[in-house]
Formats: sequence, C-alpha cells, structure tokens
Amino acid sequence: MFDLDAYLQRIGYTGERAPTLAVLRAVHRAHALSIPFENLDILLGRPICIDIDSVQAKLVQARRGGYCFEQNRLLADALLALGFELQTLIARVRYRATSVRARTHMMLLVQIDGQPWLADVGFGSQGLMQPMVLVEAEEQRIGLWRYRLMREGPLWLLQVWEGQQWTDVYIFSLEPQMAVDYEQANYFTATHPDSRFTFTLVAVRSTPERRYLLRNLELSINEGQGAQISHRLRDQDELLEVLATTFGLRFPAGTRFKFIEP
Repeated sequence: MFDLDAYLQRIGYTGERAPTLAVLRAVHRAHALSIPFENLDILLGRPICIDIDSVQAKLVQARRGGYCFEQNRLLADALLALGFELQTLIARVRYRATSVRARTHMMLLVQIDGQPWLADVGFGSQGLMQPMVLVEAEEQRIGLWRYRLMREGPLWLLQVWEGQQWTDVYIFSLEPQMAVDYEQANYFTATHPDSRFTFTLVAVRSTPERRYLLRNLELSINEGQGAQISHRLRDQDELLEVLATTFGLRFPAGTRFKFIEP
C-alpha cells in the first residue's frame, strides 16, 4: 500500500494536496531535488524490484535513490494518491546513442484541465526538474536548462540545449503502457550485458543551481548550458565518501562496486 505521508516527508513537501498544476510542479521539483538518480544496487549484485512496496522501502524508508522504473513508479503512485489523472509511457533513449536502443525509459503523462504534461524524475543527467507542457517546438526553460519537444511523425522527441545545439534525449509515443512492459524493460536494463547500467556506476543529484554527476570514479559538476567541472576520484574509498557527502547515499566501509572503467 502506498504511504503518501511518508513520501511527502521524504521529499520535504508540506504544501497543498490537490490535483492542480501548481501542486504537480511543486511535488515534481521537490522529488527531483530530494531523491538522487542511481544504479548502485546493480553493481552490488542486488536485484531491482519495481513493485511499489519495494520501491517505497528503498527510496523512502531507506532514503536511497533509483533509476527511472523506481523513481517514476514512486512519483506516479504519489500523483494518483493526490488525485491526478495520468498514464505511464515508455521511451527510446537517444542521448549520446551511437545505435538504436531498446525502449527502456519510463515517464508519465499527466492531464491538467485537458492539457497533457510530461513528468519525469528518472532520467538522471538531463532529467527534468519540473514537468513540461506537451506542445511542439516551444522552448521551455527549467532552471538553468532549456528543453523543447519536437515531432517525428506520430512520435514526440525531447531535446535539451547542450553545447550550442539541440541534442536528442529520448523519443516516445503516447501509447499507455502496462506494468508488464516495465518489468521486461527493467529486467533488460538491470541484467543484460549490453545495458550500460550493468557495468557503469551512475549517480546524479540535482540542486537548483547545478547537477552532480558521478560516473564510475569521475565526478562532474554541471552548471547548465554545457558548463562542467570534472574531478577524478582516487579509489573506491573516496567514492564511498563522495556518495555519502555529495549524494546522501551511505554504504558500509569496505563496500565495493563492480564496474568497468572504459
């Protein structure tokens, strides 16, 4: 059973509880700023379970983070508990892709007074701090980041302004998805050797001014519009320290993650 009070306490939200645009924006932002994106359990040999009890136990009670199937499942149940009308979608990631990828990214489409809004707290490095109205070719500024939605036939394409150009993030249809669709996609993402999450450590934490991105032992700070500072960590002991102090993710001393350096 979903515990709305515990979730809202986890994200630090104390505002109104009603299915309005203002509440959607506030809850989405509070979630994005409070719960980091991460795939650490995979690199510890642990399964990723996306039923709501498992997701709440990990992201709310244990104060961990997660990736899209966990993050957006949690947000979806919270929005439904608040009275929102929504459907869940799945996207094909294009960000920095060199080949066509499987559809392995979960997002939400929320209806507010007949207007659809894209909600997504689970993409990580180029994720949305706040929801986007589903309109074509309209630049939408969210904090220091600029996004837009374009059309490719019947599909919608999310793009972010990066490096003085529009860069594809992911492409999707508006076909509603069922729980079994995510179980299959999650299994691939968490276990298939072609999935980068099985061999690359990723953690992302957002603040209003910047994003902290950890990829294996490389820590980057992104301040929007492509401005980025990088720092190489010494070893996994420093990695554990950074996970705790920068990302709020605490593990016992001596924990070792099984990732592959490029």
